[in-house]
Amino acid sequence: MIIGSHLVVYSSDAEADRAFFADVLGQLHVDAGDGWLIFKVPPAELAVHPSDDPGDCELYFLCDDLEATMSELRAKGVNFTHDVSEERWGRVTRFRMPGGGDVGVYEPHHPLAIDL
Repeated sequence: MIIGSHLVVYSSDAEADRAFFADVLGQLHVDAGDGWLIFKVPPAELAVHPSDDPGDCELYFLCDDLEATMSELRAKGVNFTHDVSEERWGRVTRFRMPGGGDVGVYEPHHPLAIDL
């Protein structure tokens, strides 16, 4: 029986990105041993998109007020890499992790599967 999901984010500086998730984003975590942090993430949804490279994955956080979320994260030194774009499915932007990877954050316009 499936009891949950485990997401993997690859990083060129995993230690810095772990500190970012813990200290800046405030994600609760456990230490799986030797400082290897495993983070509790907010409730999640999974979407399957068509791709020519089936190995691609992306991480997006959902929020209920994109401007307020961006303001809160900027106050913690987070740099956004994209202007806010208005998509049919929501308002979206991306921010940079210390290891160089980008993470999306969006305010959805669609019904949320996490509400089921």
